[in-house]
Amino acid sequence: MFVVAILTSCGASVGSSLMNFPAAAPANTVSGTVTFKGNPLPGATVIAFVKNTNTVYQTTKTNADGNYKFSGIETSSDSPAKLQLWVNKSGYGFYPSATAAAKVTRADHTADFMSNAGSGINNIPIHFTVIDYVALPDASLTAANFAAYNGTNFRVTLARTGQTISYAPGDDASLHKGVPWPGPRFADNQDGTVTDNLTGLIWLQNATCFSATIWSTALTEVNQLATGACDLNDGSTAGQWRLPNLNELESLIDVSASNPAVPAGSPFSAISNGVYWSSTSYFDAEGGSPHAWSIRFSDGRYMNDSTANVKASANNEVWAVKGRSRGVVKLQSTGMYVAYTPGDDGSVQAGVPPTYPRWVDNRNGTITDTVTSLIWLKRADCINQPWPAAVAAVDNLASGQCGLTDGTSVGTWRMPNRNEMQSLGDRMQNNHAAFFDQTYILKASPQTIYQAPIFTNFVVSDYYWTSTTNATDPTEAWTVFSNDFGVYNISKTNTGYTLAVR
Repeated sequence: MFVVAILTSCGASVGSSLMNFPAAAPANTVSGTVTFKGNPLPGATVIAFVKNTNTVYQTTKTNADGNYKFSGIETSSDSPAKLQLWVNKSGYGFYPSATAAAKVTRADHTADFMSNAGSGINNIPIHFTVIDYVALPDASLTAANFAAYNGTNFRVTLARTGQTISYAPGDDASLHKGVPWPGPRFADNQDGTVTDNLTGLIWLQNATCFSATIWSTALTEVNQLATGACDLNDGSTAGQWRLPNLNELESLIDVSASNPAVPAGSPFSAISNGVYWSSTSYFDAEGGSPHAWSIRFSDGRYMNDSTANVKASANNEVWAVKGRSRGVVKLQSTGMYVAYTPGDDGSVQAGVPPTYPRWVDNRNGTITDTVTSLIWLKRADCINQPWPAAVAAVDNLASGQCGLTDGTSVGTWRMPNRNEMQSLGDRMQNNHAAFFDQTYILKASPQTIYQAPIFTNFVVSDYYWTSTTNATDPTEAWTVFSNDFGVYNISKTNTGYTLAVR
């Protein structure tokens, strides 16, 4: 497919010396190992995909030792083959690792699938997590490895939301799901910074040092922050600080608090009740008026339904963070990998990235998220009631209902809390409901189903309940809107859908 042309001599004069032409570049190899909990995983299918032509170059299966190898990859310095590698095996999701000769990244493979497949909505994005490798001469790739996940192991654990008052049996505060917060939650470093002992992130102590401003200015100012400014004497230099992504900003929210919605007694100063920018773009291919995600800190509501998050015109508050999430919990990445402005979420990509494939269909009415190990009810439209009745309905859910054949009994299932429901989000999607209910059919012949719907009947343009009550107004609960996966407060008397979890 990528051929190096070899010139030949003809018509040379008698007595001329033999011309020395460069030899063909030697073919490269790619090799690695696929493991599950540190042990070899045989029988996994490894795919080598050529981005230059958008075609599958080779597939192979791992042997009994979990090893695989691709040979004979022709090389070129002028137009090298650009390969992407990923793995499939029923019942598993995978995350890759690679040496400096390649990189791990997310990749858009939407164009490889039929439009109008399943849901009838065109071009619902699908993103793989891959090893990206350029086949330059004498640059074979080794240790292109993949770790497998199936729900008995996990990449992240979720923290508790902070809810302390229970409003119904089976709600957030009555179950306390998630990793408990350490005590103390925050440490004042006495240098203008505060360490969050839950996430390991380091925050600027003065939460209103910067003036409210537009998004691009916020990114620039935070990236230039250094010791000597904003009461800092931590020795930090320009480029170490960044605007937090949406998951990092969300991690500060204490749903039991309001005005501001951060843990009581935290050592921050001058926290605004206004709207704070995140570095995460609202993924709409930057069409129209580009938006970025933001959170209102009076109560923790996401702002994406007004002019409050238009990048070029909204003047929102600015908070700075540095470091990586290496505390009691490790935060997920948002999934965003498209960079729009230096220092934004897509260029930094902080957090634990997703597996591919991420979800495992257990063929019993449930699916497993291989990132968090949570098990979800596959049928997404079965429970549609006001909040109090929905909490009770989920508590009474059992095998034989809602398509379940998993043998679960009453009391096994629960309504997800705010952190659990929000964990399903992928900020590269601008219509989560359509993605979750999409059938992906390969364009290549024969046309076969590559990915069936993750959930069944995920309802577009509606609200899904969480078990977390809005502390500002206990007649409301936090919900996730099915399209954008923003977190919004809705009256508990409204009728909404519930995605049960266990």
